Amino acid sequence: MTVHSDKSSLLDSLKIERTPVRRKSTSPWVYGAAVAALLAAGAGAWFFWPDNAIPVHVITASAEGAGGGGASLDASGYVVARRKATLSAKIMGKISEVNFEEGMKVKQGDIVARLDDSDFQAALHQAQAQARMAKSTMDNTAPIYTRYQAARAQGAISTDAVENQRLAYDNARTAYDAAVATVAMAQSNLNNTLVRAPFSGVVTVKVAQVGEVVAPQASGGGDTRTGILTIVDMDSLEVQVDVSENYIERVKTGGDAVIHLDAFPDWDIPGSVFAVIPTADQSKGTVAVRVKIKSKDPRILPNMAARVGFMTAPEKGAAQAVSRVTVPVGAVIANGKTGSIFVINDGKVEKRDVALGLKTAQSITILSGISAGDRLASDNLDKLHDGDKVKIAE
Repeated sequence: MTVHSDKSSLLDSLKIERTPVRRKSTSPWVYGAAVAALLAAGAGAWFFWPDNAIPVHVITASAEGAGGGGASLDASGYVVARRKATLSAKIMGKISEVNFEEGMKVKQGDIVARLDDSDFQAALHQAQAQARMAKSTMDNTAPIYTRYQAARAQGAISTDAVENQRLAYDNARTAYDAAVATVAMAQSNLNNTLVRAPFSGVVTVKVAQVGEVVAPQASGGGDTRTGILTIVDMDSLEVQVDVSENYIERVKTGGDAVIHLDAFPDWDIPGSVFAVIPTADQSKGTVAVRVKIKSKDPRILPNMAARVGFMTAPEKGAAQAVSRVTVPVGAVIANGKTGSIFVINDGKVEKRDVALGLKTAQSITILSGISAGDRLASDNLDKLHDGDKVKIAE
C-alpha cells in the first residue's frame, strides 16, 4: 500500500497546470464582407448562367370589323377581262406593218396592222376594168333593144329578131352585174388587208412581226400565224373566284365584297357580286362567281391573283358574329384553313389552334381562337412549345 501511494504522489507532482486559452472575437465587418461576396457571386451566376427562356418579339392582335354582324366568306381567283380579243386578218397574207406594241393604248377603229395588198390592188383594178367593159356592152345593147321593140310595134321586124336582141341585152346586163360583184369582192379583200381594233383597249400581247404570214384560224400551215395582237378592254376587268359549293348559298348577286390583290395586299378594293355562274365544277366542288371591281385603277391588271371577301348574312341559327382579328403572317403557323399561334401570358406561351380567313402577303385574318388585344409571339415559332418560357426581345 505504501508503495502505491508513493507512485500516485510522484505522478501528481509531474502534472503541468495549463491556463485556458481565450479566443479573440471575429469583427462584424468580416461577416459583412462575406455576405457581400456571396451576393456578388449570386448576381454573377444569374447574369452569366445560360437562360432557357426563348427570345421572341411581341405583337398585339388588332380588331377587324365584322361588317355589321355579317360573316365573311373568302375565296381565291384571278382578275379577268370580259372583253378581250386576239386580232387576226380575215384573209391570208404577209404582214407589212404593225402599228402597236405591248402596253400601248388603241382606240376603236384604229388600224393596228396591214397586210401586203399588192395582189389585192391588182385584182381590184382588173375587176374594175372588166366592170367598165361590161357596162359599155350593156349600154350599147340597151338602145338597140329599145329600137327593135319600137320597130316590132310598127310591124317592121319580126318577133324573133326582137327576142334575139332582148337576149343580147339580158346577157350584157347579167355580165355587168357579175362584174360589179367581182369589184365588190376585190374591194372587200383589199379592205381586209387592214386589221382594225374592234374596241378601245390596251395591247397586252404582240404575236406576229412584219414579214410573217397570218391567216384565219384553221387556214394556212407550217409557221403561219393565226393572230397578230391581243387587246384587252381595261374597263371590263373583274375578278372571278371559285366558291365552295357548300357555301355558295351565302353569296348573293349584288352583295358587297372586298378584293385583295396579292401584288397589293394592303389595298382594299371595293367590289360587288356581279353574277353567280349557274353550274358547278365537279372536279373541284366549286362554283364560279364573277365580282365587279367598283374602283378602276391602272394597277389592276389581267391575270393578277386575287382573294375576295364576301360580306354575307349569318347562317340561320348561327350565333351573332364577333369581330375578327388581323395579325402578321409571321405570327401564325398556317395549315390551310387552320393554324396555330402562341399567346404570351406571364412570361410563358400558350399554344392555340385558330381558324384562318383572308390571307395576304403581310397579314392573316383570324376568325376564331383569339381576341383583339392578345399579345402574340411573332417569331421563333418553330422553337416554341406550349408552356415554354419566353423573354421579350428588344
